[in-house]
Amino acid sequence: MNSRFRAVASFLIVVFLVPALSWAGGTIPVGMHIPVLTDQAVNSKDAKMGQTISGSVAKDVIVGGKVVIPKGAEVKLSVSSVQASGRLSTPAKLYLRLRVVTVKGKTYTVATNSAGRTEKGKGKRDAGFIGGGAAGGAAIGALAGGGKGAAIGAAAGAGAGTAGAAATGKKDIEFPAETRLVFTTRADVVIK
Repeated sequence: MNSRFRAVASFLIVVFLVPALSWAGGTIPVGMHIPVLTDQAVNSKDAKMGQTISGSVAKDVIVGGKVVIPKGAEVKLSVSSVQASGRLSTPAKLYLRLRVVTVKGKTYTVATNSAGRTEKGKGKRDAGFIGGGAAGGAAIGALAGGGKGAAIGAAAGAGAGTAGAAATGKKDIEFPAETRLVFTTRADVVIK
């Protein structure tokens, strides 16, 4: 009977005490990566600078063999840079920054880099739409009305190409809920 009691007691110690001892707090150094999952969606069309986004730590942050920030710890992110897509030449961008992490009920301010992305520029593609429209309009105008018709057709074609580029070129960035972003610390953070 005693050996059974000791086995159960040993098991409970391993299950409850070892994880508590492995989390001992510590200092997260500059350059440490903190992976985060967002809890809500955010996009470049509607986001505002400084807007708060909630999330959680995606996996344990370990320093010196100790878990300093456990997986699932709550975090607060903020929109650090945002720009909605313009119709012709302005690419969308959306960047977030990790600001706060909560560990064992205590809140810590964290300084990190921004993580996100910028859409590629659309200048060449738009120029192709506009130039192609102008050339096509000039060819049709030349067949229909000679030199004067070519000029009118080129102007009309360029206008149609511009409208096509504007109609098809707007592409905003969206980070759906559970988007994984990795932030890098810019200053040491002491977690107690």
